[in-house]
Amino acid sequence: MSLTTALNNAQAIFNNTGTQSSVVSNNIANAGNADYSRRQAVLTTNMAGAQVVKIARSDEPALQKAYLGNSSSDAAQQLLLNAYSNLQSATLGGNDNEIAPSTYLSAFQTAMQTYSGSPSSTTAAQSAINAAQSLATSLNNATTAVQNAREDADKQISSDVDSLNSLLKQFQTANEAVKSATNAASPTSNALADAMDQRDSILKQISQIVGVNAVTRGNNDMALYTSSGTTLFETIPRTVTFTPTNSYTAGTTGNNVYIDGVALTPGQGATTTAQGTLQAALQVRDDVAPTYQKQLDEIARGLVTTFAETNKTNSTKAAGLFTWSGGTVPASGTAVTGLAGSITVNSALVTSKGGNPNLLRDGGINGVNYVVNPNGDSGYSTQLDAYITAMNTKMDFDASAGSDTKASLMDYASSSIGWLEGQRSTATTAAENTSAALSRSSSAYSNATGVNLDEELTLMMDIEQSYKAGTKILNAVNEMLQSVLDIAS
Repeated sequence: MSLTTALNNAQAIFNNTGTQSSVVSNNIANAGNADYSRRQAVLTTNMAGAQVVKIARSDEPALQKAYLGNSSSDAAQQLLLNAYSNLQSATLGGNDNEIAPSTYLSAFQTAMQTYSGSPSSTTAAQSAINAAQSLATSLNNATTAVQNAREDADKQISSDVDSLNSLLKQFQTANEAVKSATNAASPTSNALADAMDQRDSILKQISQIVGVNAVTRGNNDMALYTSSGTTLFETIPRTVTFTPTNSYTAGTTGNNVYIDGVALTPGQGATTTAQGTLQAALQVRDDVAPTYQKQLDEIARGLVTTFAETNKTNSTKAAGLFTWSGGTVPASGTAVTGLAGSITVNSALVTSKGGNPNLLRDGGINGVNYVVNPNGDSGYSTQLDAYITAMNTKMDFDASAGSDTKASLMDYASSSIGWLEGQRSTATTAAENTSAALSRSSSAYSNATGVNLDEELTLMMDIEQSYKAGTKILNAVNEMLQSVLDIAS
């Protein structure tokens, strides 16, 4: 080996170790950055010796796809679970369900039994009316809570749409940067790897809002599609549109979300099929809350029907103790949208409004043709007993409400709690599963593409040894040259 060759080898070692140490230092500095993919200086050997030919970025498309899918599923499931928990808290209360309509219904039944046992007691009559008012108020409040949940979901949808449109614009900028770096960047430059990290970071954020499939094409260009196949991004971002609804009543229908002109479908089931928070919020607004609202409406309809008065002359029915904005007695087995929000105790029985609580015992809330105790016997309890029996008699309920179709009013109110708690329990289990799946896929993806400090420090020691070898070569050449100079002198 000539002195020139030796010097060239030493120079190559210094160049290579300089590049390698720079890459390793950058890796170590980003060890805690979840959006950073590990770099590696790739060496090759030819007639000119070893040299760094490129800076390679760790890339695992299969693991990334699994991570994005689990990220979408978990984001959706967690939002759905949170919605069920909020509904439970707002309409049922704590573990004892102290504000649930069924709790007030039980209290009302007890008050009715007390009144039936002492039909001449003015206090018992007033207590029954007070319990009825509390029951009606609980249904009103539950309806308000359900519609608030729909409003919150609508706001979440609006926020997600705005965020998604913004992220797609950012993705376009990042994608252009990747394509430019692919064409122009030096193989030993970090420009391409940095641009791809930025693009992947945005892709992670998109996956939490909507399920996304990424397709990499020539020149490192990337196209994005939703999990259902709708185009999100292809050369340019596709528009995501939504018109918010400021306030909700039970009869309000929320607006659709359109991606590239295609309506996004809500998720289904307590173990939701939704991918991302956008579909989950649609599910809460258009499925979960309306189904629960129907159950509340059916409880209210059952009360109006059970306590309706019958005209003695033509057997027609009229709203009795409980009435609502529609005023009539609803048809059997069919939910009336929003009835729970307007149900109230008939003012004819409310003392503060000039009413007479004893009309519940005697009948006649709707006039003389509805009186069942014409002699005004203070010990008359037949009508009260009939009401109590009716509360425990099976009746038809709307199948679309998602609960029992044939049950007593008391049992139906209890089964409504069971439905909500059952949905929440299922959603909790599913959320634990999606969270575990996300954790596993995140770890696998991180292990494959992230920075391991132990490995980087070990590599840094190897680089140090290479640098020392170059130094020894340089010292040997220096000694040889000095010896030649000494001989020449």
